[in-house]
Order: sequence, then C-alpha cells, then structure tokens
Amino acid sequence: MPSSPEAGDKRRVELELELPLPSSPGAAAPFDLEAAVCSHGLFMMAPNRWDPASRSLLRPLRLASNRAASVTVRVSARPSSDSLLVSVLGASASALSPLDQASILAQVRRMLRLEEEDGKAVEEFQAIHAAARKAGFGRIFRSPTLFEDMVKWTRTLSMASALCELQLELRCSSSNEDFQSRTPPIRERKRKRSNKRNVRVKLETKFDDDKLVCLEGPNLTTGTSSEAVNLQTYENSFSLPSAESETCSTPEVSLEHSELSLEDCIGDFPTPEELANLDEDFLAKRCSLGYRAKRIVMLARSIVEGKVCLEKFEEILKMSEPAIEDLSTVPSTYERLNEELSTISGFGPFTRANVLMCMGFFHMIPADTETIRHLKQFHKRASTISSVHKELDNIYGKFAPFQFLAYWFELWGFYDKQFGKISDMEPINYRLFTASYLKKATVNS
Repeated sequence: MPSSPEAGDKRRVELELELPLPSSPGAAAPFDLEAAVCSHGLFMMAPNRWDPASRSLLRPLRLASNRAASVTVRVSARPSSDSLLVSVLGASASALSPLDQASILAQVRRMLRLEEEDGKAVEEFQAIHAAARKAGFGRIFRSPTLFEDMVKWTRTLSMASALCELQLELRCSSSNEDFQSRTPPIRERKRKRSNKRNVRVKLETKFDDDKLVCLEGPNLTTGTSSEAVNLQTYENSFSLPSAESETCSTPEVSLEHSELSLEDCIGDFPTPEELANLDEDFLAKRCSLGYRAKRIVMLARSIVEGKVCLEKFEEILKMSEPAIEDLSTVPSTYERLNEELSTISGFGPFTRANVLMCMGFFHMIPADTETIRHLKQFHKRASTISSVHKELDNIYGKFAPFQFLAYWFELWGFYDKQFGKISDMEPINYRLFTASYLKKATVNS
C-alpha cells in the first residue's frame, strides 16, 4: 500500500511491500535484502544497480497500464520492520494507477523471490544447511520477467548494457514523427511485413564480450584489455543527470531532474515487442551480439506471434506448486518445462537448466568449465564435462532437492573471498568477474 512521501517531496510514491512470514518462529533466517540481491551475477547486469552506500536496489520497472513506459524504482530495507520500502522515483500518486502499483510490487517480489512458495523453499533448504542459514542465504536474485532471464543467459555485462541503451533509443525515437526504419531492405523482404513500424537506431557504439565468470557457459573465454571501454556506458549510466540534460519521459510519469533516473540514462531492458521487429544483422552490429542476435530476435518474435507462451510456462509451474512438497513430482514438472524450452532455438541443456533455476527448480546444477574448476579447487575432484554431473551428485546429493543452492552457496562464497565483499563493489569493479582475472587470482593465491 502507498505511504506518504517525505515532506516537500511531491515526485515520489512510496509503496510498502510486506515480507512473507515464516511458517513458524525461527523457521528461517530473517530476510536480508543485501543477501537476496547480491546473490548472483544477474544483479550486476543492466539495468540493475545495487547501491553499496545506501544498501538499496535501483532499476526501471514496466508499468502495467503502458508496457512502453518505465519508472525508476528504489528498493530498500526498513529497519526493524516486516516490510520493504519500494520508492517509485519521479512519479506522482495520480500518475500511478492501482494496477501499476500492484504490478511494480509483483515485479519486485519476483526479483527477490518473496512469494509464499519461495519462503517455504528457503526454510527447507536452511533446515538442512546450517551455514547457509547463518549467512541468511537461500534466495537467488533474478529478473522481473522470465523473458529478461532467458535473454540474459547470453551472459555478458556489455550485452545487457547495449540492449538497455538500445531500448532507450527505441523509446525516445518512437515519438518522432519523422522517424523511419533503417532495417536492411533485403532482410525485410524475406519475412512477412508487420503492421508495426520497424525502428532505426544509430550504429555508433561497439561492445566486446566481457563475460561474467559466475554466469559463464561451457565455452569459457578470457577477458580482454578493452574491458574498461566496453563497460563505460554501463558505469556512466549510474551518474546523476544534470539539470540541463534533455530526457525522454513518458506522458504517464514525468521525472524530476534531481532524481536518479536510470531509464533516462541507459534505458530499461527491452520487451519482446521492442525486439521482434528488429533485423538480426542490425541487432548483431548495434549490440555486438554476434550469432546470439538471431536467437534473441527469434525468441522475441516467437513470443509476440504466440508460438512461445511464457505465461504457459508460469502456469505449468503454478499448477505444480501444491504438489511440490511431494518431491516425486518435481522431476516430472521439470522435465515438462525442460521439454518446452528445448523447442526454442539456442536453448541448450546449460541454458535451460539456468532458466529453470530462475523459475524455482534447484535440484539440477548447470555444469560448465567453472563448475569443473570449483570441484577441482574446493573438493579436490578431477572431472570433465562428461563426468561432472556424477561428481556433483556425489557431493551435493544429500541436499536434494536444493543441490544448486548448496553448490552456489559454496561458489558465491569463494567469489566473496577472492574478489572482496561483492555487495561492497562499485559497478566499475564488476569487470573483475572475468575468467582471465579469476585464473590469475587463483594462480597468485
């Protein structure tokens, strides 16, 4: 429910998000916003921003009344309270409908895993993992939408930054009457014409891959000497806009210059509708996505055309929730969703396992070369891609059905020690999460 903003501040709506109550006193460690956000490399990817100084999360979120519009939201803890403060910056109460407010809170719940079933999973996991309970670990950060989770498993900081920057250009350009498509005409003739106007974006910024080691896929690559240049746009997006700067704002919500407005600096993460009409070659060049551009555009088009229904995935999951306490039902639900995802181009076993983890399945550990490195260094187990799952089962099987949480608690703890406290990092240091840096740090330790 909305609460009154501070005196004199008329451009902020403060919403209260109640935290789920434990099933019984002491059933789980108290909710910790810092632990819930800084629990996975996804929190480092644009348009997310964790502010180490205020211990709060900022990012743009979509409005239910107009999916083309976003508002900047700050999520912060309330001391000695059973709720979080969700501040919608630069917005007036009259600009946000009850539907918009409910949608914003729902997106925050998804990111922080605050639904009732999430709370039950945390309780069950912490009951069998004392160290995780002591650390308040059990919630893995994710995106406000399943689509964003699915796209972000291309696993690069620069990719997320480039897509959000592109979204800002699309949003600002959509209101220009003289705006015309610059999608390559040959590619346009090969597919059916859409009633929706294609968009044009300046082909200016080049990005190279800067892969997060904690999000890495089977083909682990090394970092490059141009990392500082690649991430400059992402880092600059967190600066305060000047009073003289021109901003692109929506009719529904106007933003004060004095407020931090992430979507006016870098944009929100694009929706399927915003990506579906883009030419894949254009997207590949604009955002340095390479072969991934085709997969992202195909996914977006499939969703817009109804060939892939993300709501169906969520429905399958919700239908199984009452029966998940019977662990025998977990594999069948997982396998059904896994089969649905396998029909999507580019979604191999590793990506599917990660997407399903984001959906709430923790019994499968997505394995890559980073997993092999961890087992060798932490458990003194030599393994290969073909044998790693057997090793994982031997080590983490006792934590079923939360094998991934046990594994990730270990791995994330290693990163915390190797790189310093992750929640204290400034965005400029996120580049340290590259394979080359980790390799050097491990050799020198």
